[in-house]
Amino acid sequence: MKSVRIDASKSYDVLIAPGLAAETGERVKALLNPASCVVVADDRVYSLYGEDVRQSLESASIRTTVFTFPHGERNKTLATYERLLEQMCADRITRSDVVVALGGGVTGDMAGFAAATYQRGIRFIQIPTTLLAMVDSSVGGKTAVDLRHGKNMVGAFCQPSLVLCDTKTLDTLPPEEFACGCAEIVKYAMIESEEFFDSLDRTPVAEQLESVISACVTMKRDYVNRDAFDTGDRIFLNFGHTFGHAIEACSDFSILHGEGVAIGMAAITRAAVTRGICPESVLTRLISLLEKYNLPTVSPYTCRQLISAALSDKKAQGETIRLVVPERIGKCLVEKIPKGDLKSWMCDGGIKP
Repeated sequence: MKSVRIDASKSYDVLIAPGLAAETGERVKALLNPASCVVVADDRVYSLYGEDVRQSLESASIRTTVFTFPHGERNKTLATYERLLEQMCADRITRSDVVVALGGGVTGDMAGFAAATYQRGIRFIQIPTTLLAMVDSSVGGKTAVDLRHGKNMVGAFCQPSLVLCDTKTLDTLPPEEFACGCAEIVKYAMIESEEFFDSLDRTPVAEQLESVISACVTMKRDYVNRDAFDTGDRIFLNFGHTFGHAIEACSDFSILHGEGVAIGMAAITRAAVTRGICPESVLTRLISLLEKYNLPTVSPYTCRQLISAALSDKKAQGETIRLVVPERIGKCLVEKIPKGDLKSWMCDGGIKP
């Protein structure tokens, strides 16, 4: 088992090994000793792992209730969040109890936001069941739900008390969801390490799961420890996300998060090449690696379609917006540009006007 310690506004461990979900009860009991837990999961994930987690908690003498919701980003809304809070009230969950987020990023974001705000804050743990959530969204304390005008527009920072990355849950992950996790893994390589990039090119992620997850969590830990509330260096973790979030929104979330990020990374790297910020070899290698992991690299939407969604991005500040731009593999910079220049960056990124 691999373990990474996070020391942000709150300290906790990220554990990485097969079979950890079945140990939920004993680990929660030993660490937090709650009287009750509420397990939050979408319908698909609960059908696969929910009963095992519930029985594990009850075997540890923890009263356990369950909240399920329809899968998909479209359901990460204020309405679903409200239903969760109302059920927690009805189930008499108290401030000494625990929310268990079982699933991918949608579940972790929404359950974490509920934990951050219910009775002004209760504890929660993350049990990510997607590769993307294991390497990224389950760590760092960002929680949120979406609005019609943008993704993750209502949220709070709330660090979990524990993260259990059970790699066995990835056995049931659809190929397109696994690929989405690979997009975030490639992101880490692009912003932090050419050596890591080369390892992803040499050896498939599926053949080095624990070491890749541990490497990504360690990289994210360093950003989170320096910038727990996303006011500085943590912006680099958004490489590919400004365009990626806009693409997701334009597709009504039929394009998955990792797919949007892959397209966004390719587009911003094309723009960097066009503007002389990085060599063309960087773009060639990035496109090759993304395609190796069956990820898209071209936007199906035009600048005209994307611009409104992109300008709603949380990285906008007043009349400017920040873009994370590659200089080389393993090194990026932040360009703060006027909002009026965003369309030209998109066009330079190969997105049709």
